[in-house]
Amino acid sequence: MVPPSPRHLIHLVRRFFGALDRRGPDGASERWVASVLGPGERTLWAAMSGPDRRHALDVARRAVAVLGSQATRPVLAAALLHDVGKIDAGLGTLLRVPATVAGLVARERLAGGDGRLARYLRHDAIGAGLLADAGAHPLTVAWAAEHHQPPATWTVPPEVGRALKAADDD
Repeated sequence: MVPPSPRHLIHLVRRFFGALDRRGPDGASERWVASVLGPGERTLWAAMSGPDRRHALDVARRAVAVLGSQATRPVLAAALLHDVGKIDAGLGTLLRVPATVAGLVARERLAGGDGRLARYLRHDAIGAGLLADAGAHPLTVAWAAEHHQPPATWTVPPEVGRALKAADDD
């Protein structure tokens, strides 16, 4: 197990404090998201928590800034919905902290069960399944499944994967 980098720990601390504000994105941002996502994707988006939607919107904005015209609709959907599998676990902010710490320490060992912690730790695979069922583009589905994997295993175009990963870890 490779310990998390200081940058990743800072990212997690920022996400935690940001998640204490339960509001979702503003109306203009929600309308933009609705214009990007397909019907099934919009249903999944609506099921995400306000803090998760705000985070995902920030990821999409940072990806657009890096990718420009390469930020196609499937890429934007990937940025917006990469963490959608977390809805299955039903963990609030305070329970996500120990779940995230446990995942950093023993992800493989803990992710095998059916409980909420295991489902949270498998949010990438769960999200990919939800997106596939919703009719999402294969790139969107792939990124949800692969966003915690090493770059050598990605099936998305490398420049897109690098931009999405950097935007998520910012």
